[in-house]
Amino acid sequence: MDIKNKATKINLFSLKTVQMRTFHTTWFAFFLAFFGWFGIAPLMAIVREDLMLTKAEVGNTIIASVAITVLVRVLIGPLCDKIGSRKAYTWLLILGSLPVMGIGLAQNYETFLLFRLAIGAIGASFVITQYHTSVMFAPNCVGTANATTAGWGNLGGGVTQMVMPLIFMAILSFGVDKFLGWRLAMIIPGVALFITGFVYYFFTKDAPDGNYKELRERGELEPAKGKGMESFMLAIKDYRVWALFVIYAVCFGVELTINNVAALYYHDRFGLDVRTAGFIAGLFGLMNIFARTVGGVFSDFFAKRMGLRGRVMFLFFVLLGEGIMLMVFSQMAVLILAVGSMIVFSLFVQMSEGATYGIVPFINKKALGAVAGIVGAGGNAGAVAAGFLFRAESITMQQGLLCLGIMVTIASFATVLVRFSPAVEAAERRAFNAALAERQRLKAEGALS
Repeated sequence: MDIKNKATKINLFSLKTVQMRTFHTTWFAFFLAFFGWFGIAPLMAIVREDLMLTKAEVGNTIIASVAITVLVRVLIGPLCDKIGSRKAYTWLLILGSLPVMGIGLAQNYETFLLFRLAIGAIGASFVITQYHTSVMFAPNCVGTANATTAGWGNLGGGVTQMVMPLIFMAILSFGVDKFLGWRLAMIIPGVALFITGFVYYFFTKDAPDGNYKELRERGELEPAKGKGMESFMLAIKDYRVWALFVIYAVCFGVELTINNVAALYYHDRFGLDVRTAGFIAGLFGLMNIFARTVGGVFSDFFAKRMGLRGRVMFLFFVLLGEGIMLMVFSQMAVLILAVGSMIVFSLFVQMSEGATYGIVPFINKKALGAVAGIVGAGGNAGAVAAGFLFRAESITMQQGLLCLGIMVTIASFATVLVRFSPAVEAAERRAFNAALAERQRLKAEGALS
């Protein structure tokens, strides 16, 4: 059974409807999750000195921070199909806050590695965010809704690069030693995550007409029994899901990698201090404030003109642009040119992510959570694979970035595998037009401004 009464418009400055309350709560929760997930990244130069980490050990911690997320994202998608987004997000935020606050207890490489591994689980918040907006918004604007909530959430990866060094410096101003300072700094995002877990439970609903438990009691939604495994099996049998898995590996996977290494890259290559390197690295993530949304908007635009095929074509072009610009960025030896090319590269990365999740809701509506989870896991799988490039002693960071650019360019051609049958194309075209008609009707009645 399909979810009913999805919103046909994003009323950005309104909290009157459950759809828009969910929209704003879910992107903010994801923002904080991202902030906590990568909060330690801009402080790694201090951590490296404190714990006396080698390049390989730093690389291992980078891999650990994204590795566990692959598994948790795969599991969290079917869980959303079964119990709904509200409960799934609440528990993830509360439990995920504990290792964020606790990482300051690490006293050596091994314990620090375990904490970074545990923190990575909170990256599964992305899947819940995309699932939640997918059930709240209609086909004519779901691409924009998904891209915006994810983009504003990903913004946390850029903001944390800028803010965590400031928090760290503020703590030092009280006379605290720098090796204690980085430990205390991580308590702040952890507390914020813990509180937000409770906020999510009380401020959102699973669907426009209520929570999954209520909908099932009214017979408006399939029974929960076996729902998780059923949706998971449907998803893993669809080759298009795995094509999108690879595609997301080379866009979101690359973003995660840059979030982890950018501050160190600018610190080591250009001799910048921690605060300046963190600020510049943060510019990469700050593009999320609009770039991922642009990807979703154009995905919806091309869907209006060309149907689902238009969404796929747009995804190919932005992926190709990402690969080319990453190769350009890797060759920049002048700081201003490196920053400029990084920003353009960032735009393509995040538009690719928005375009990917402009397609995900249409792959299999009976397995939305599982599809979203597997594709989302692809992003972290890509980050894990990329992490090995940056832990190898024989490969410089510049060479690693160049290799990544080549891989992205090749992977962009995986979009040819993302196809839809004529029947599905026609059905989605009708649904898209129906959503537009409903929007026009509501506007005529004065329900929309």
